[in-house]
Amino acid sequence: MTGAILSINSGSSSIKFGLFETGDGHVQYAAGGKLEKIGISPRLDVRDRAGDVIATREWVGKADLTHETLLEDLFGWAQEHLPHRPIAAVGHRVVHGGTGFTAPVLVDEAILQQLEGLCALAPLHQPHNLAAIRAIARLAPCLPQVACFDTAFHAAMPDVATRLPIPRKYGEQGIRRYGFHGLSYEYIAQALQEAHPALAGGRVIAAHLGNGASMCAMHGGRSVDTTMGFTALDGLVMGTRSGALDPGAVLHLVQHMGLSAAEAEALLYRESGLLGLSGLSSDIRTLHASDDPHAAQALESFAWSAARQAAGLCVSLGGLDTLVFTAGIGENDAAMRAAIVDRLGWLGAALDEDANRRHAAVISSAQSQVNVLVIPTDEEVMIARHTQRLLAGSG
Repeated sequence: MTGAILSINSGSSSIKFGLFETGDGHVQYAAGGKLEKIGISPRLDVRDRAGDVIATREWVGKADLTHETLLEDLFGWAQEHLPHRPIAAVGHRVVHGGTGFTAPVLVDEAILQQLEGLCALAPLHQPHNLAAIRAIARLAPCLPQVACFDTAFHAAMPDVATRLPIPRKYGEQGIRRYGFHGLSYEYIAQALQEAHPALAGGRVIAAHLGNGASMCAMHGGRSVDTTMGFTALDGLVMGTRSGALDPGAVLHLVQHMGLSAAEAEALLYRESGLLGLSGLSSDIRTLHASDDPHAAQALESFAWSAARQAAGLCVSLGGLDTLVFTAGIGENDAAMRAAIVDRLGWLGAALDEDANRRHAAVISSAQSQVNVLVIPTDEEVMIARHTQRLLAGSG
């Protein structure tokens, strides 16, 4: 195909995007950035491939601006930025593909309706993912759009890693473990193969640590287990999500403390995690800067949860050769990386303090029995690659 691909990663309060030129079966980053603070005072920042800011815009006090309205501005900018390479397609991150979508797919109205049926399984993300697709369809009805699924990378996990211990009839109706952050993990698997081929075929845990956080156990570059399950609520303590929680606690909240189902959902998705534990913020930078003891407890819980989940994934791998940190916290928070690795010292994992402080690519010490790496993730380029291959007929 010829022309440019616009990758869109639409979240609850931000839209990340990348503009990629195509040619010779490859995609090349041209520009990208982020629309953030949606619902408060939206701000657009765009950088070119050199990292230089080429466009900014703020909508001060415009809390009522919708994702769709802001996407119109973003799409207009993208069309103007490469006039000699018009946008040929748009690729989207879609968090949940269920059992029916295990590879990227060209979107039409029938596909959209099927994906809307999965919104209850990813209420923080799926509605915004699909709203972005509909917004682009209104702006450019003939433009091909491709949905790329976070669940797809985990689709081939062994059955034992997907089964939930509930009556089999529910499993047959799709109530199972799916796993998420798959586009990020797919990128890490490819980046590891390119930079460290000797490690890529071994036993790897990738830790995608951000406001949403999970881990993936990979062997030979394939997912064999992951910490998120039926929804993106399971596993690690997150920014506002609880992570793994005794289901009896939820039943107690509903049956004996009077919470409705909607209130319980809001509590678990939007009021828990670092925010709930600290009573202060879901932003780990704010917690590090605070002298409130509850902030320290929240940080301790995050590290403890991450190390505990990583230890569980070692069972599925039969050990651990390499630990990869990625995403916002994983790439930028040296103190949190150290706190997690310290709790995995029994595996023989140890950091080089200076390398960790510098955010080096390899941060394990020479004596460490586990390779510890930092690899920045790039979900947008994975979306562009999938879009290009699908429309070229090779994927």
